[in-house]
Amino acid sequence: MPLTNFGSILNFAEKVEQEDMEFYHKASSTAAAEPYRLLFEMFVREGKKHISLVQRTRRENVTEMILEPIRDFVRDGYQLTVDDAGAMDSKAILTAAVALERRAIAYYSDAAEKIRALPEVSRALKTLAKKRSQRLGQVERLSA
Repeated sequence: MPLTNFGSILNFAEKVEQEDMEFYHKASSTAAAEPYRLLFEMFVREGKKHISLVQRTRRENVTEMILEPIRDFVRDGYQLTVDDAGAMDSKAILTAAVALERRAIAYYSDAAEKIRALPEVSRALKTLAKKRSQRLGQVERLSA
């Protein structure tokens, strides 16, 4: 499905954050992820802040949203389905976490590039990419 405007880009960003929060919430309650419970709980709290940032960015830039069409940007490459965290072992949970973080980084980076005409929105998306890059580093250190 194409992401053709400011609203669809931010709606999908919110969906990404919500899905990732659900994964981390479920993972944090499994015995397999007990060593990572605090980290995953922190990711859930961060996800709530990320959603707030996306929603605030949408509200503050709503007047510009109809002015800038987006071309050649589709969500298909950024959709990721992961198995139920409750049925995973610790290695699978970390592998899924790495995939989720990489997907988010790619999406936010690409979306920021596509929406450069709206600098405030682009900056917010770059901020999210940077935060998710830091999280990726944390997860990769655990899986090493």
